[in-house]
Amino acid sequence: MNIRNKLLGALVLLAGLVWQPMAAAQAAPPAADAYTKKGADTCLGCHDDESATYTAGALFKGKHAQRGDKRTPFGAGGLQCEACHGPGAAHARSKKARDINTFRPDTRMSLEERNGMCLACHEGTSRTGWHAGAHERAGLACNSCHKIHLDRGDPMLRKAAQPQVCLGCHKAQRTDFLKTSAHPVREGRMACSDCHSAHGSAAPAMLVKPTLNQTCFSCHADKRGPLLWEHEPVAEDCSLCHTPHGSVRNALLTKTPPLLCQQCHSTAGHPSVARTGAALPANGGNGALFVVAGSCTNCHTQVHGSNHPSGAKLMR
Repeated sequence: MNIRNKLLGALVLLAGLVWQPMAAAQAAPPAADAYTKKGADTCLGCHDDESATYTAGALFKGKHAQRGDKRTPFGAGGLQCEACHGPGAAHARSKKARDINTFRPDTRMSLEERNGMCLACHEGTSRTGWHAGAHERAGLACNSCHKIHLDRGDPMLRKAAQPQVCLGCHKAQRTDFLKTSAHPVREGRMACSDCHSAHGSAAPAMLVKPTLNQTCFSCHADKRGPLLWEHEPVAEDCSLCHTPHGSVRNALLTKTPPLLCQQCHSTAGHPSVARTGAALPANGGNGALFVVAGSCTNCHTQVHGSNHPSGAKLMR
């Protein structure tokens, strides 16, 4: 037993001795001569706006190249292009993509290293949900969505352009937004980030608020209540009646009334459709309201609740 313990201890010690130099080597910063001598001027010698396949000129129209802001790569003492792309001397000599971090999927750096470049600066409170979030688990890189070398700026920061980025992957939602009843995303009046946090969230579906209802009430505040006469599904879950992205039915409903209503409300004692004249109320043609469109909302108009003293049945 003692011999076994001694052997085990020796193996652990040996592993530690081998690992420490390796870890130190991995943590060591690049040598000074690995960087270009002229910084961005070296890069712009090839990556100009006229002849380059990958141009850098648009970068200077955005926040990343603000010389007056010390937080940016181009601030005082910053490494400029090499702050993100890594040491560029070898690439400047060889002109080979393999010698620089291109941020493309086939670059020499791993996904974690590429994202680490961005998160070294962008690690504020709005990014804390990224780690172990749905997009990170799906293997997305920051530049899968964000583009900082475009003339018009990052599309994720422009409401009209953002949905095209998201819907490039979320095909089902793209289809929903083409339906007859949909949130005004195509019109540019809403963006995906109005409801969802792309960097991750503790809420379901990466919602910006802790619950679905709180997210909906951010815009639909008139439905929040409290009301004198309330309709339970409104406070419970908006998706019991509505679909969030788009529907072939009015008001983004999941089903057409009365089928939607009858999922909770039994027809016993309250015929939903007058099928014969004998079934109509004796006071005349008012019973035809049950027939027109077959909709409960012909009478029960205040389906989200009512503050009227006589609104117990949500009819006023």
